[in-house]
Amino acid sequence: MTAVLAVACVFAGVCVLALPSPTVLRLTSIMGTRSAGEAAERAAAPRPVDRLRHVRDLLFGGRRDVTARRAAVVELCDGIAAELAAGRPPGAALTGAAEGLSSIPRFESVLAAARSGDDVAASLDRAAVAPGCEGLRLLAGCWRIGMDRGGMLASVVEGLADALRDEQTHREEVALQLAGPRATARLLAGLPLLGLLMAIALGARPFAFLFGTLPGALCLGLGTGLDVLGLWWTRRLAIAAEEPR
Repeated sequence: MTAVLAVACVFAGVCVLALPSPTVLRLTSIMGTRSAGEAAERAAAPRPVDRLRHVRDLLFGGRRDVTARRAAVVELCDGIAAELAAGRPPGAALTGAAEGLSSIPRFESVLAAARSGDDVAASLDRAAVAPGCEGLRLLAGCWRIGMDRGGMLASVVEGLADALRDEQTHREEVALQLAGPRATARLLAGLPLLGLLMAIALGARPFAFLFGTLPGALCLGLGTGLDVLGLWWTRRLAIAAEEPR
């Protein structure tokens, strides 16, 4: 039994080392989605993500949803600028650019305001509270400027789309640089479990100590708490680093 557990631990370690690093996955994702198409298509194109990263996103705050919403906002701004340049009025330009966009929550109220002639900027401000939709607040400011000064709206929205795209590129570059530290933090967080398996393989009884004695329960609670706190703190630092200054 001891030999089997030891072999299992070694096999698990080899599997972890053999998996491609998050940096390689990130580079493959970015290079696979770059094309010579329009800028809006590049910004809104979905990144290929494997099942492990999908589970990670679900556990750590839905990063895929936030990224998709930011890409949708950039695509919306590009579409509005193109529609305005084609001579369509602002309300029709907004509704035309929003066709096919489903990743922006609460956007139905914005479209309703555009069709009825209500305050579109206020509706954009309300929709901007969702994570990843912060650019809608800037779009609301551009909308107010365009309504006051007429023909400037197309150029202002086009400039906003470029700025949001540059901001998203910055986030992706920082995320790529942080892929290594994130992987290291997750590896360190899993080392206690590997230590328990090695202790069992060597004939020790760690679970009897951890779950059968008061000092063991204290060690288990403190260690688990510090482990979770370390993962959360690492995630907070990474999120803060990704935000452009």
